[in-house]
Amino acid sequence: MLPLLLLACQPPAARVGTTPSAPAAQADTSPVPASAEPTADATPATLSAEIVARHPHDPAAFTQGLQWVDGRLLESTGQVGESGVRWVTPETGEVEVHTATPNAEAFGEGSTWLNGQVYHITWQTGEAYRFDEALKLQETYRYQGEGWGLTQDGKSLIMSDGSASLFWRDPATFRVTDTVGVSDAGQPVPQLNELEWAEGSVWANVWMQDRIARIDPESGKVTGWLDASALAEEARQQAEKQGRPLTTDDVLNGIAYNPDSGHFYLTGKRWPLLFEVKVRGE
Repeated sequence: MLPLLLLACQPPAARVGTTPSAPAAQADTSPVPASAEPTADATPATLSAEIVARHPHDPAAFTQGLQWVDGRLLESTGQVGESGVRWVTPETGEVEVHTATPNAEAFGEGSTWLNGQVYHITWQTGEAYRFDEALKLQETYRYQGEGWGLTQDGKSLIMSDGSASLFWRDPATFRVTDTVGVSDAGQPVPQLNELEWAEGSVWANVWMQDRIARIDPESGKVTGWLDASALAEEARQQAEKQGRPLTTDDVLNGIAYNPDSGHFYLTGKRWPLLFEVKVRGE
């Protein structure tokens, strides 16, 4: 997100603005020991994306979060003054409902749907929000550190912060309950970004890479790498044709999974396309 790519996948730190009117809960983010130290891992599987369909995607959307929810896509977007969460019709790209990130000074990041509620995090303002299905703000939480990606395993929220760690959080309090270090061949995998829970694994975009890590949530080991370079190249070419060439910030980011079809939906920041794919390789 930084033009000079000096810090992380974000612009300069945003000032914290006026606290939203909904009540705020203070999250205890005391460090939790990692459940496993990185050790030598088995060679991850090489996975490929077979395109099933191509759908339109808002080329102005700086995608930070994506999730399939009962036939719709929950998407969150970034950039100060442009951040928000929305419900999208996947086949058409039409935005059904949209709400801006409550703090206008914040840079929006990941989002997820859990127990009939939408959760949305921010990059450096240390604020997380809970909305109802209509995207009406219900509660504001506070946490330490950065927020990048967000997903859930059916019980807990799972968050990334740009490091090589994943953080499990209580959805009622936003407190950290567990931390898992992510590794490949015994080496940490940093800059974990947008997240998705699918088929018992955490799938993670890695900032500035055209591939997605499939992660064992218990050990943190990468069990597979999904190559999305062909999708990224097609998105770049399509953006050129539309007269809106992608920049170096407009990277692969956005993973959603439809458990009924077994298909994944993949996109990127300001990409004009949303790819519906089958994952092949095992």
